[in-house]
Amino acid sequence: MTMASTAFPARLLRGAALTLAGLALTVFLALPVMAQTLFLQDIDDVPLAGGLSEDRTAALVFDKPAGRIVEAEAAGAVAEEAVRDFYAATLPQLGWEAIGADRFRRGEETLSLSYSRSGGGLIVHYTLQPE
Repeated sequence: MTMASTAFPARLLRGAALTLAGLALTVFLALPVMAQTLFLQDIDDVPLAGGLSEDRTAALVFDKPAGRIVEAEAAGAVAEEAVRDFYAATLPQLGWEAIGADRFRRGEETLSLSYSRSGGGLIVHYTLQPE
């Protein structure tokens, strides 16, 4: 083999190694962000919007033959519009289809979100029920 015929595969291998190293670094840097994403305890496939903390004392869970009914609550000093935007963007990525304002469907379940204020903070009410 000549020097020219071995230079191309060596460059190709170096390029592939750099690409893999860049991908590994991207995944490594994203891990803390993914690990920080919190989900509702009883609706474990619904994430908490940033700035919200779940109120476990407000949770109600009923398992019925027709499906589960879950009520959950989270609160925080956040803007309602930011939370609405978060769920409108995030829930469809998790398989939830928007079926109205603050209402989503996935499979045989419907998730409804409602909002209230208390002491200057926002309270988000989550209701999951069979379709």
